[in-house]
Amino acid sequence: MTLSHAGYAKAQPVSDYQAQRRGGRGRSATAVKDEDFVERFFIAHTHDTVLCFSNRGKVYWLRVFELPQAGRGSRGKPIVNLLPLEEGESISAMLPVKQFDEQHFVFMATSSGTVKKTPLAAFSRPRTSGIIAVDLRGDDHLVSVALTDGSRQIMLCTSGGKAIRFHEDEVRPMGREAAGVRGVRLAEGQRVIALLVLGEGHILTASELGYGKLTPLEEFPGHGRGGQGVIALQTSERNGAAVAALQVQPQDELMLISSTGTLVRTPVSDISVVGRNTQGVRLIRLGEGERLTGVERVEAIESAAELVAADDAAASITGTVRPDAEDGGSAGGPG
Repeated sequence: MTLSHAGYAKAQPVSDYQAQRRGGRGRSATAVKDEDFVERFFIAHTHDTVLCFSNRGKVYWLRVFELPQAGRGSRGKPIVNLLPLEEGESISAMLPVKQFDEQHFVFMATSSGTVKKTPLAAFSRPRTSGIIAVDLRGDDHLVSVALTDGSRQIMLCTSGGKAIRFHEDEVRPMGREAAGVRGVRLAEGQRVIALLVLGEGHILTASELGYGKLTPLEEFPGHGRGGQGVIALQTSERNGAAVAALQVQPQDELMLISSTGTLVRTPVSDISVVGRNTQGVRLIRLGEGERLTGVERVEAIESAAELVAADDAAASITGTVRPDAEDGGSAGGPG
């Protein structure tokens, strides 16, 4: 499955990708316009479910077989044509799920600093019109959603350049209709810009005037949920507000997105690693009145698909079966 930044979705068989030796050039996974790029990529079974969470706190269901089946040369279809979205509603996050169980949780964060954790099993009964995943108040909106197993470290990052790190067990599981609890205390005019479920890698932060940096994860101490957090990026006059935060690996590539639609692709390895309480370096040169509006990881579609194809080829030779091959395991979903 691929979803482009402009919202085009499609599904295609992994068999479209032949196994290649390490260091191969790979193959194009989808046709995209110059101003578009692949933002999300999943490997899923035909009957897996994709939970689609909107900025208005609703969740919609898609089965993989309901997505347009298309080859590498096709863009697919706009996801707004596949879901009954209302005017001004957009998809904030997509989670591929193989099995709805009580051991995994859907962790949500809103722009006002609220967080919520709901058992995955609570989303097992689809409705065509969607259902409420989190009760939003006023002009609050859903920023991001992630799947957890109850034992993960969470980080929330704000437009004021602050970050707070806490264990997810500080957020008790609650039902779908609940509004959630405070994850971070925000200063006036600030908002949450990112939810990170922490693993390995540095923390990338970026500001609206095109500056950013990488900071080692160890520099972010754990604090109790609901505090103001620590400085992740100085929001000085030179930098402006923070607009993006990601956890990245040295081999990753990023797409920088400006307010005029300009896209700049840059390798993580070109970005400086510096301390928390610093301004960072220039990531993108912006024109007068132009702003950096987002940073997204460019998914390595060819590499991931080729790995699965290579695993299957090896299994056919040795007579073994990948753990997820019989039941259609999905990368990113609970197994």
